Amino acid sequence: MTTFTISSQDIFALTAADIEELANRLERDDYTNPFEGLQDWHLLRAIAFQRPESIEPYIHLLDLEAYDEA
Repeated sequence: MTTFTISSQDIFALTAADIEELANRLERDDYTNPFEGLQDWHLLRAIAFQRPESIEPYIHLLDLEAYDEA
C-alpha cells in the first residue's frame, strides 16, 4: 500500500495554475483507478484548510457542508 503525504510547505508551494490543474482533473473524473481521484480530492481538501482563498472557484468539488453537532 502506498501512503500519500503532503506537507504545509508543499501546499504553499502550489501555484494557482497547479490548483487549477488539480481541480480540472477532479472535474473530468478521468482516473485509471478510484484511489487517484481520492488522492486529488484529499489534496484539494488540504489546500482548502490552509489556503482557502485559493480554492474558492473549486469549492463545489469538495462538497463541504457545515454540520451542527449540538
